Amino acid sequence: MPSSPPTSPPVAKRPKLDSEASTSVPNNIVPLSPSASPHRTNGHSNGSAIHSANVVPSATSAPSLPPATAAAPTTHTPADSDDEEPEPVTRLAEEEDLSRRDMYLDTVARQNLDFDFERLCSKSLSNINVYACLVCGKYFQGRGRGSWAYRHSVGENHRVWLNLQTEKFYVLPEGYVVSDPSLNDILRVLNPRYKSSSLPALSDLPAPSHTLAGTPYIPGYIGLNNIKKNDYLNVILQLILHVPPVRNFFLDPASPQLQESARPSELVNRLATLARRLWNPHLFKSQISPHEFLQEVAKRSGGKFKMTEQGDPVEFLGWLVNTLHRDLGGTKKRNSSVIYSSLQGKVQIETQQIIIHKEYARPVFDIARDIQTNQSPFLFLALDLPATPLFQDANEKKIIPQVSLASILAKFDGKTTQEFGPTLKRHHLMALPPYLILHIKRFTKNNFVEERNPTIVNFPLRGVELSDYVDPKPSDPMHTQYDLLANVSLDTTGASTSSAGTGPGVSKAKRDPNDEPQMTWKIHVRAGRGGGDSEKWFELQDLRVEEVRKEMVFLGETVVQVWERRDLSTPKA
Repeated sequence: MPSSPPTSPPVAKRPKLDSEASTSVPNNIVPLSPSASPHRTNGHSNGSAIHSANVVPSATSAPSLPPATAAAPTTHTPADSDDEEPEPVTRLAEEEDLSRRDMYLDTVARQNLDFDFERLCSKSLSNINVYACLVCGKYFQGRGRGSWAYRHSVGENHRVWLNLQTEKFYVLPEGYVVSDPSLNDILRVLNPRYKSSSLPALSDLPAPSHTLAGTPYIPGYIGLNNIKKNDYLNVILQLILHVPPVRNFFLDPASPQLQESARPSELVNRLATLARRLWNPHLFKSQISPHEFLQEVAKRSGGKFKMTEQGDPVEFLGWLVNTLHRDLGGTKKRNSSVIYSSLQGKVQIETQQIIIHKEYARPVFDIARDIQTNQSPFLFLALDLPATPLFQDANEKKIIPQVSLASILAKFDGKTTQEFGPTLKRHHLMALPPYLILHIKRFTKNNFVEERNPTIVNFPLRGVELSDYVDPKPSDPMHTQYDLLANVSLDTTGASTSSAGTGPGVSKAKRDPNDEPQMTWKIHVRAGRGGGDSEKWFELQDLRVEEVRKEMVFLGETVVQVWERRDLSTPKA
């Protein structure tokens, strides 16, 4: 037999397997049986070209691929052969090699690993049997001879690979399994796992973790990558994944709707994956990308919510919670999903036809006439801002108006009336949810202009009392007190009024993109609970994460808020 080509030091250090001389085999390597040699996968040699049962050939030089006639049957493509299950002989070899340690592990480059993107082969774009190269971080399909992963391992000399589905590590092109405790940190990044008993503690102020570079970060309070213009999506993802019951549901391995037997939708699966990564205390870097989840959002919404175009976060919030409710098997019944049990309340709406009275300047309810009463569930409440006044100071500069949260909540006191066309309506709350979402309506639009109301809303961070707006009142007084959990606000460089470009006489000429008003979204999120030093506030805007003073939270143009009921925001004794 011709002599083997020169070997690199790592292979030269690896002991040779001699099935006939068992006394020379090290204790940590199981001899291969003659019947199992050479190993073959899908009709090919498993990795290297093994010529005899007692010699392990060199694997340093790139082996030449066999001609088409000597490979798999001509009806099989490399991708097809990679999709098949390995033969039993190969599985036996994998079991025999579980204790093997390999010298190639020092080539693993953790700083290149990023598991946030869709698990597709970078060549074939297939999602079947995909492996991650742990040297460069790219995804390739298969590991059999002629597969994309095999070719990459030979051509680039990248040896250590991870099957993204089975979570097994391999060395290619040889194709054997590697089991080493030093690789467990990669699995904790790929697929973080949580214990059900530890989830409630995430609501307390967490201890900092550290990235691969030693940078401290707080799990759950990390940046989301803005791929182009998905900041309006990022703030809603941060908001919904910081609602404790929703967060715990997607992190809990015992959640019945997330089990494989329940066949959860792809949207649910990808949101659960994003939640696990957001709260992962073992990240290599203190940021993650929502790319994989947002791709599914664009698909499920028919392109309404895209990563490449600015959109309305309130519309996305409404779409997301309703879609999740349906995907989780929710019905119209209360508490039929984690969405309804956490966010659903009930409001009573009274409607009456308008009749103008000479004694009153504005229409009023007349109890002597028919009043239509309707009770409706809600997932968030819409609050109206007063019209923007045009006050001017001594320097003739416009003053930004301010209102209190209590003044705009008066819409639900059961007395305040609103005109809707030919009808008059008044609202009153009948049931409050554990987590109350408020939408402060800032935008009004018609055929001519789109106007943004810049009014600042003043609100306390703790102790908002809602007993005046609900009837019947809860027996526990803490069930009407709420503390702020999250606050989404708008930053913009544009004027409060802009042309909508749809009315008659409006120019259709394209405007310079540089002249377009810049609109960005950010969110303030509370870490910890109980007030005082036991909680902190963080400002998150895409990848930027900063701890801020409490007084800074209400300074922006608030659009969405989440309020947590006091009995839930108070640490248990």
